[in-house]
Formats: sequence, structure tokens, C-alpha cells
Amino acid sequence: MCSYYYIADILVEDEIIIEVKAIKEIDTVHFAQCLNYLRITGLKLCLLINFSKPRMEIKRIVNGI
Repeated sequence: MCSYYYIADILVEDEIIIEVKAIKEIDTVHFAQCLNYLRITGLKLCLLINFSKPRMEIKRIVNGI
């Protein structure tokens, strides 16, 4: 039997998931990770934040709209 645990980096007010990265480029796998978190929790909004660039990069992922 295989168990998987999905742990979001930050959950704000039980409404917004914040996923923090320090990667060269945001890829589709990172969007998929956020969408999976949204589907599992039933929440609607995830902010994907990348701190690896000189200017912080933020992507807004919405589920169900």
C-alpha cells in the first residue's frame, strides 16, 4: 500500500494556498501541483511564488472558474 502526503507551504485564512518556490523557471508541473492542492482541499485560489529571480514572480491559479 502506498500513501502520499500533500503539504502546501502556506494556507491563509483557510482560503488561499501559497506555494513557494526558488527555481529557475516555473513549469507546468508546478501549476499542476497547485491545481492538485486546490482539487484536494476544495479551495479556489493558489498563489505560486518564485523567489529565484531578481524580481519576485507570482502566478495566480484559480480552480473552478
